[in-house]
Amino acid sequence: MAKKSTVDNRTETDNDTLKKIKTTRQYKFILGCLLLLFSVALMVAFVSYFVNGQEDQSIANAFIDRSKEAQNWLGKLGAWIAEVFIFDGFGIASFLFVKLFFTTGVYLAIDIPLKRLKNTWFWDLYALIVLSLLLGFFADAIPELGGKIGYESNAFIQDYIGKTGTLLVLIFCVIIYLIFKIRLSPDGIKTYFEKKKAAMQADLDALNDLNASENGDTAYNLEEYAVEENEGESNFKIEDTTQTKSQFEINKEDLKPTISSYSGIDLTPSKSGIEPIHEPDIEPVLLTNEPTENPHSTTEKEIIKTNDEAFVIEKSQDEEVIVENLAAKLVEDFGLFDPTLELSNYKFPTIDLLKDYASVGITINQEELEENKNRIVETLRNYKIDIAQIKATVGPSVTLYEIVPEAGIRISKIKSLEDDIALSLSALGIRIIAPIPGKGTIGIEVPNKNPTMVPMKTVISASRFQEAEMELPIALGKTISNETFVVDLAKMPHLLMAGATGQGKSVGLNAVLTSLLYKKHPAEVKFVLVDPKKVELTLFNKIERHYLAKLPDTEDAIITDNTKVINTLNSLCIEMDNRYSLLKDAMVRNIKEYNEKFKSRKLNPENGHRFLPYIVLVVDEFADLIMTAGKEVETPIARLAQLARAIGIHLIIATQRPSVNVITGIIKANFPARIAFRVTSKIDSRTILDTQGADQLIGRGDLLYTNGNDLVRVQCAFVDTPEVDKIVDFIGSQKAYATAYLLPEYVGEEGANVNLEFDISERDSMFREAAEIIVTAQQGSASLLQRKLKLGYNRAGRLIDQLEAAGIVGPFEGSKARSVNIPDLVALEHFFNNEQNEN
Repeated sequence: MAKKSTVDNRTETDNDTLKKIKTTRQYKFILGCLLLLFSVALMVAFVSYFVNGQEDQSIANAFIDRSKEAQNWLGKLGAWIAEVFIFDGFGIASFLFVKLFFTTGVYLAIDIPLKRLKNTWFWDLYALIVLSLLLGFFADAIPELGGKIGYESNAFIQDYIGKTGTLLVLIFCVIIYLIFKIRLSPDGIKTYFEKKKAAMQADLDALNDLNASENGDTAYNLEEYAVEENEGESNFKIEDTTQTKSQFEINKEDLKPTISSYSGIDLTPSKSGIEPIHEPDIEPVLLTNEPTENPHSTTEKEIIKTNDEAFVIEKSQDEEVIVENLAAKLVEDFGLFDPTLELSNYKFPTIDLLKDYASVGITINQEELEENKNRIVETLRNYKIDIAQIKATVGPSVTLYEIVPEAGIRISKIKSLEDDIALSLSALGIRIIAPIPGKGTIGIEVPNKNPTMVPMKTVISASRFQEAEMELPIALGKTISNETFVVDLAKMPHLLMAGATGQGKSVGLNAVLTSLLYKKHPAEVKFVLVDPKKVELTLFNKIERHYLAKLPDTEDAIITDNTKVINTLNSLCIEMDNRYSLLKDAMVRNIKEYNEKFKSRKLNPENGHRFLPYIVLVVDEFADLIMTAGKEVETPIARLAQLARAIGIHLIIATQRPSVNVITGIIKANFPARIAFRVTSKIDSRTILDTQGADQLIGRGDLLYTNGNDLVRVQCAFVDTPEVDKIVDFIGSQKAYATAYLLPEYVGEEGANVNLEFDISERDSMFREAAEIIVTAQQGSASLLQRKLKLGYNRAGRLIDQLEAAGIVGPFEGSKARSVNIPDLVALEHFFNNEQNEN
C-alpha cells in the first residue's frame, strides 16, 4: 500500500511539472504574439504621423473629446502614441522601438532564450539615443526628426560645452557604435583603401601594357610617322574629338590578362590614302620582358616607381589569413557555436527540490565554550605552559580554539599533550594543528556536544557556489569558520576518497554529483558511473540520455560487472588518445582552449572536430575492483590519471579499504586531491593523506581535504536519497538526447580469437576507401574511420575486422592503435591487383 501511494505521488509530481512547463510556454507564446501586434501597430501609427501629423496635433491634447476625429490610421490612440514617441520623445529614431518589440515578440513566440537579445537591446537603445541627439543637433528646425528629447538634450549640453564640444561628443559616440557594433576597425579601413589603390594602379598598368602591345603589334615606325606628319599635314582628315575619345575608351573586361591585344582601333592605312590618326601627346612606351601575372593569384602587388622609367619595382604584399577571416565571418553570420542548442530548453534543477531541514544554523552554547576554554587553559598550566591569548571559532560540528602561547614555549611540547587535553575535555577526536598555516597560533579542534547538520540546500544556494567561475565546481560542505567550501574538479584534477564503512563516502559522492548537476548543462559534462555494490548509484539511471556515457553495445549506463569495467576503462583510454589527436590538429594544449576555438568556429567539423564535454569517471568501491581484476584495472586507471587531465577526463575514486595494496604508489602519485573520512588507524590515515589526522575525526560526514598542501577540515553536506531521486526525476522528465554519450568501441581479449574470415563479395562498399585512409595515416583504428568516413561505431568496427582479415592491419593490441602492414598507397594498389588476379 505504501509503495502504491509513493508511485501515485511521483506521478502527480511529474504531471504538475509538465503542466507548469506547458503553461509557461503558452504564456510566452501569448506575450510574443502581443508584442508582434504591438510593433505592427507602432509602425502604422508612426508612418501615419508623418502623413497626417499636422492635422492631429490638437487631437493628441484632446484625447477624451469624442467630437474631434483623428486622421491617424490608428485613430486617437495612434495619434497620441505617435505624438509621445516621435514629437515628445526621440523623433524618427523611435522606429527602432518597432524593431526591438518585433524581435522580442518573435523570440518569445518560438521559445528562444531572451538572454541572446541583451546585446541587441543595448546597442539599439544606444543607437536610438545617439541618433536622436544627432538629428536634434543638425536638424533643430524640424522637431519631428530629433524629437523633444534630442532638442532639449542638445540645448542642455551646449550650455556647458558649446556647439563644438557637443559635436565632438556626438562624433565620439558614433565612433563607439561603429567600432563595437559594426565592427569597423582602423585596419579594416586602411585595408579597404589599399585595395582600392592597388586596383586603380592595376588598371593603369594594364592600360600602359595595352598601349605598349598596340604599338608593338603595328609594323610602323614612329619616326617615319613624324616625318610624314611634317611633310603632308594637308593629307590628314581631322575628326571630331568626341569620336576620337570614344575610340580610346577602355572596357575593364578587356583589360584581363587573357586578352593579348586590343582590336578596337584600326591602324592599317586605308586604300583611300587617309593616314591613321595620332594624338600628339602620346609618347612611345619602352617594352620590357616582364613576367606575366597569374590571373588566379590573390596576392596584391605594390608598385614602387624609380627615376628610371624603364625600371619598375614590384613588392608583393603578405597574404591574408583566410582561416581567421572565414571564422570571423562565420561568427558574425551565425554567432558563436552553442553546444547547448540541441537542448536549449533544458531547465536546471531548482533549489526547492532539496529538503529544508529544521536544524539549520550554528547555535553557540556560551557555557560549553567557556567550560572547554577553562579546561584547556588549566590542562596546559598543569604542564607549565602559559597562554597569552585564546580565541574560539564555532563550526557546524567542531569548534576551533586558537591559542597564542607565551614566549619561549616549544610547539612540540603542546602537540604531545593531545591525549591529555582529550582526557580533560572528555571528548572524542581532539586534533591539534601546530602551528596553523598562515597564522601565528596553535589550533585545538574540539567536537561540539550537539553537532549541526549541513544540508545540501544551504551549500547549493550559497553565493560562493552560485557565482563560482569554475569549470567543474563542487560544493563539499562547510569549514570550521562556517564558510561554504567550493573546489574545482578540473584543477584537482583527480579525487581520491577513502574512509571506513558508514562514515559518509556515498553521501559525499552524491554531493559531488549533485553539485555538477546543478551547475553544468548536459552538453558540458558526462558521467561514467562504476558501482560494484549495484545499489549506490542506480538512481542516476533516469538521466542516462542527459548526463551518462557508456559503451555502444551495453544496455545499462551504470556499470556493475567487472568485465565491463575493464572494457570501459580501456575505452576511456582510447577516447583520451582520440582527444589528444584532436588537440594536436587544433594546435591547442587543453580542452578549454580547444572548446573556445571550436565555439569561435575556427575548427572544421568535417575534419573530425567536435565540441568535447568533460567526462567524470566515478568509482564507488575501488577495493573490490582491485581484488577481482587487479592489474587490468590499475593500468588504465594509472594511464588516465597521468594523462587525461588536459583533455577533460577526471577521476573520482572512493574506497573503504585504504590499504597499500589498494591505493598503490602509482595511484597516489597522480591523485594530489584527497578526501579522508574517518578511518580506524593512523596507518590508514597516512596511506590516504600521508599524515595522521583522519583517525581523529568524529564521523558522520566529518572529513579532511588536501590538494597537496594544507589540510582543511570540512563538514560534508548531507543529501538524502529522496532528494537525489527528486533531482533526477526533474531532469529525466525533460527532453533528452537520442542516446547516452557513446564511448569508443573496445574489443577485449575475448575478441582476439574470433574467426575473422570474410568473403570478398561480402566486403563493405567502403572497404577500399577505408583501406586507403588507414594506409595513408599508418594507424589502424575504428575511431579514425569513424571521423574520416562519418560512420557509426559498428560499421567502422566491421571495416577494421575486414581489413584485419585481408591482412592490411594487424591484430588487436589493447589500447594502442593496430599496426598497418602495407607501407603506402602504391603497395596497396598492388595488393588489390593481386587479389583480383587470384580470383
